[in-house]
Amino acid sequence: MTATETPARSELTPLDWAFLCMENEDTPMHVGAVAVFRAEGPVDRDRLRRLLAERAQRIGRLRMRLERSWLQPHWREARDFDATEHVHDHEVPSPGGREELAILTSELIADPLDQRRPLWELHLITGLADNRFAVLMKFHHALVDGHDAVEVGVRLLDEFTDLTDTPATPPSNPIEDALGLLRKPDKLVGALRGTLSKSGESLGIAASVVRHVRIPLQSSPMHASTSPARKLALVPVDLADIRRIRSRHGGGTTNDVVLAIITGALRRWMADRGADVGGVPVRALIPVCRRRSNQPRSGNNQLSGYLCGLPVDEPDPGERLRSLREEMSANKSGGPLRGPGAFPVLAGRLPQLLHHLATPLVAQGAPLLFDTMVTNVPLPRFHAALDGAEVAELFPIAPLASGHALSIAVSQFRDTVHIGVQANRAALPDMEKLAEALPQAVAELCDGA
Repeated sequence: MTATETPARSELTPLDWAFLCMENEDTPMHVGAVAVFRAEGPVDRDRLRRLLAERAQRIGRLRMRLERSWLQPHWREARDFDATEHVHDHEVPSPGGREELAILTSELIADPLDQRRPLWELHLITGLADNRFAVLMKFHHALVDGHDAVEVGVRLLDEFTDLTDTPATPPSNPIEDALGLLRKPDKLVGALRGTLSKSGESLGIAASVVRHVRIPLQSSPMHASTSPARKLALVPVDLADIRRIRSRHGGGTTNDVVLAIITGALRRWMADRGADVGGVPVRALIPVCRRRSNQPRSGNNQLSGYLCGLPVDEPDPGERLRSLREEMSANKSGGPLRGPGAFPVLAGRLPQLLHHLATPLVAQGAPLLFDTMVTNVPLPRFHAALDGAEVAELFPIAPLASGHALSIAVSQFRDTVHIGVQANRAALPDMEKLAEALPQAVAELCDGA
């Protein structure tokens, strides 16, 4: 950028701003992913670090820095931006495996991003066995949602570096917008109807949220005092097993089966801990992306969600799957603009000033509404490589809400479903047992036992 150029600017939506207001040192609000690559020969760490920085430098979204304001916070392109400052490299003791990768990643994911700089980091991790290396991507949730994180991550790969940037959405002028409506009465009537409709939706969502608030049980292992320490588990599940389960139990979506696997694993882990699986309800938030592929961009996050009870009290794995299938089908029939899980829609309609004042307090109340988050990040099916090294595994990582013990993110990449579990280390020192319970839950559903 030359001295005479005006840096690009775009506004934050209220929901983008809400994710920033939720954050504190113990509750960083970034999304992430760990991509594991398989190289043909020895890994050149310096070359990979330079390559990542060169490609990140060309991505417009990664050049945007937050400028805070009580009335209208916004993104502005950072002058003298240098992507090399955001690309770091690490080495695990060789030959490292998935466990060593998870240990290092849990330390890196626990650190909040520096809000004085563009809100992202890339961490190159070498020392893995069989000429493998990994890249941990961290993006603040205000900057991207899961869909956008995939889009940005893809642009770092060999085949997609020439894709053109999506221009930032120009901020609207409210005075010009109002005058335009006055000149066209038919549009004014339409706008008023839309406003009234949204007001009705918002009231319905708010009422549903209030009705579904409950006091979390002190005996529940799903809740804990907020802690900065993190622990990760990276668990692959063969897609063939998912298909086998769907066939054995009469259909359902891949996401239904994954929820049943997670429910079975939680049941086994809770029982091993001595928790009363019959008396400790578990409610999951299932985020839903509302952006359509042909929809013009307006802000980074366009989210809603469903609340789904995970039947950990049900001993029969087939019944657990049937119950989840029915509840998720009912949620989808109701649509993403109804029910208590749609509270992100409500947050997106509140003014930034209110978020600044109230959201840090409201975020502390997440356990009143749900016990964990299970998010499914859809990935396109494509060949993916970095400097010729093919992607072997891709584990998503979801942020951990205040007062929660764990969050779970899921992605299907090629013939594997990758599950990334992030936990409060102080609350889940036995994370390994939960990770081991996931493949056991798969076998339970496959065998029908």
